Amino acid sequence: MSPDRPPRRGPALPLRLRRNAVAWERQRPTWREARPALIAEALQRALARPSGNWFVVGAARDLGTGRPLGRTVAGTEIVLWRDAAGVPHAGPGACPHLGAPLKDAAVRCGTLVCHWHGLALDGGPTAGWSPWSVHDDGVLLWVRLDRAGGEQPTDLPVVPPRPGPGSAVDAVYTGVGACEPQDVVANRLDPWHGAWLHPYSFVDLRVLGTPPRGAAQDEDVLAVEVSFKVSGRLVVPVRAEFSAPEPRTVVMRITDGEGAGSVVETHATPLTAAGAPRPRTAVVEAVLAVSDRRGFAVARALAPLLRPAMRATAARLWRDDLRYAERRRELRASGRFPG
Repeated sequence: MSPDRPPRRGPALPLRLRRNAVAWERQRPTWREARPALIAEALQRALARPSGNWFVVGAARDLGTGRPLGRTVAGTEIVLWRDAAGVPHAGPGACPHLGAPLKDAAVRCGTLVCHWHGLALDGGPTAGWSPWSVHDDGVLLWVRLDRAGGEQPTDLPVVPPRPGPGSAVDAVYTGVGACEPQDVVANRLDPWHGAWLHPYSFVDLRVLGTPPRGAAQDEDVLAVEVSFKVSGRLVVPVRAEFSAPEPRTVVMRITDGEGAGSVVETHATPLTAAGAPRPRTAVVEAVLAVSDRRGFAVARALAPLLRPAMRATAARLWRDDLRYAERRRELRASGRFPG
């Protein structure tokens, strides 16, 4: 090779042709490998990790500077807004005066002004209203709720490692299911269901390794080999790892193949208070896609146009996965869950 010639950057296209494709019902069963005890142990290790009382409330870009955002987390009404410098603020969603919904308040010069009687909040304690800690990580918004979390609070949430700033195309999907956060986390810690439950997206899935019993956090990883289905027999094969850095988050990271370094963060946020007879949980999933291909700079420039398609892909998968999580919750509540 000439010293002036740049090194080859892999195949021109990431597509592969499945030469030994089999019908959905003839693929290798995974139920023996997906042992209920194995999934339960991984879930318990995840639930035992600290969160610092931080909860994901949504996409950072959903909170502009012109109007507030209302959310309910663990039965707690929350209002969020940005001041004139773009710094986020959060606190109780009811006005301390007569209980007006602050999500309907106005933001003027970075101050939240109640539309009932004009009580103005600048983010500091005022008239019985006290702020809560809020964190904008560039993709997601987090709020710290110490009463709901019940743990030792931390200054910052456990944000998983991500691609470098400005290097990824990111999109955030939000869906809601009649389940608890643990049911969402358990779904993500069961990669064996992928090619069976989502045959329109995944094929040839194989779990390469599972963590040992009592695994420490740095070795608590599920490694998989899977192909993303493009069309017909055309696929994109990758290797990925699943891990749970805190009790309400599961991360899938592509470690080899097209898009290596890309991350999918799944955050499960309870909407109802603990012990609610009809629990509801929000799934907030952040997809951060990267590529070392030269044309990816164009994709970054077109990110606003790509995000709807990325959210639609996540929504399709979560239509199935929320049914999984809701079914798990239903069986647990009735004492019929076999796991």
